[in-house]
This record gives sequence, structure tokens and C-alpha cells, in this order.
Amino acid sequence: MRRLFVVALLGILLAAGIVVYANITPVWASRGRLFTEVADLPKTKVGLVFGTTDRIEGRENLYFRYRMDAAMKVWESGKIQTLIVSGDNRTQYYNEPEKMRQALVERGLPANRIVCDYAGLRTLDSVVRAKEIFGLRSVLFISQRFQNERAIYLAKAHGMDAYGFNAEDVNAQTGMKTNIREIGARVKMWLDVNFLKTRPKHLGEKVDLPK
Repeated sequence: MRRLFVVALLGILLAAGIVVYANITPVWASRGRLFTEVADLPKTKVGLVFGTTDRIEGRENLYFRYRMDAAMKVWESGKIQTLIVSGDNRTQYYNEPEKMRQALVERGLPANRIVCDYAGLRTLDSVVRAKEIFGLRSVLFISQRFQNERAIYLAKAHGMDAYGFNAEDVNAQTGMKTNIREIGARVKMWLDVNFLKTRPKHLGEKVDLPK
């Protein structure tokens, strides 16, 4: 019985250690690569905005609004030439890239400088597709800090040079569920890269970006 207890305890400690390590690694990977002021951004030809729904249970999704606002700041700074909006388009009634494109055009971003990636089902898919489908070796991610950190870790693991522009975050109460999910997402990220060698669900033909 004592041996079982020791084995169980060691297993719990190991699992806890993996969770902590996996959650710290994207912080390390993104050091010096995250920005909150557009004036400090390095010039990068292409930015990538990660998708989310514009409304949740009929209410405005602030993650969406803040990402669109951040994308416009970057565009207006002249630091990028093209913007990829990458998200989930699982059905004809759920289309994150199209919602983002519409929101950005309404804010004044030229439609011909926006490219939709309809197969960005998760952060890993968006990052790997940016390299393998859209041919990017360097990219500027635009999202909240937590996702930018994870995206930069994934990009580095796939041989990309990546930076992040941090959109405004939501308050702690509103973002509590997202913050809790992020703990598990980082463990999955670490396992995907180091053990599972996970690939995007969809790849397909290469896409040429606007010149």
C-alpha cells in the first residue's frame, strides 16, 4: 500500500511539474518578441490575426473587438503590407475569418490587403499553415498576450521568425474561463510539439499573398 502511495505521489508531482513547465515555456520563447506599442514593432510584411467569434450568447465578444482594434493600429502604423485573418469556418453559419474581414473593412482596412485562412481551427493550425500554405518565414501575430506567447513558441518550433502585438485583454472576471483553459492549452501545445508531432487538420494548395 505504501509503495502505491509513493508511486501515486510521484505521478502527481510529475504531472504538476509538466503543467508548470509547459506553461512557462511560451513565456521564455516570447521574451523580447512581444510589443504593446506599434512604434516599437519591427517591420514585417505580413500580420496574422487569430480568430474568435464576434458574439457569445448574443453579447459582444471583447476578445474579438480588441483584436480588430489592434490589427487596425498595426495596419495604420505601416508596419505590415498584408493581413491574414485565420480562424474556424466549421459550417456555413460559423465563419470567423469572414467576420474578421468584415469588421476590418468596416474600420477602413482595404479588402484587397486581407487574406482569409478558413482552416485555422486552432492556434497550431494557423501557425503551421502560415508557413506551409502561405509561405511565411517571418510573421507578426496579433492577439491577446496569452495567445501570442503560445503562437511564438509554436512558430519557433516550426522554424519561423515570429513576433507578437498584444491586443488589449479583457478584465479578470470576464476572462476567467479563458485563462483556465489556457493552462490546458499550453500543456497540449507542449505535447503537440515535443511528443505528438501534431499536424494541422487541413493543409491543401499553397496560397499566394498579395504583392
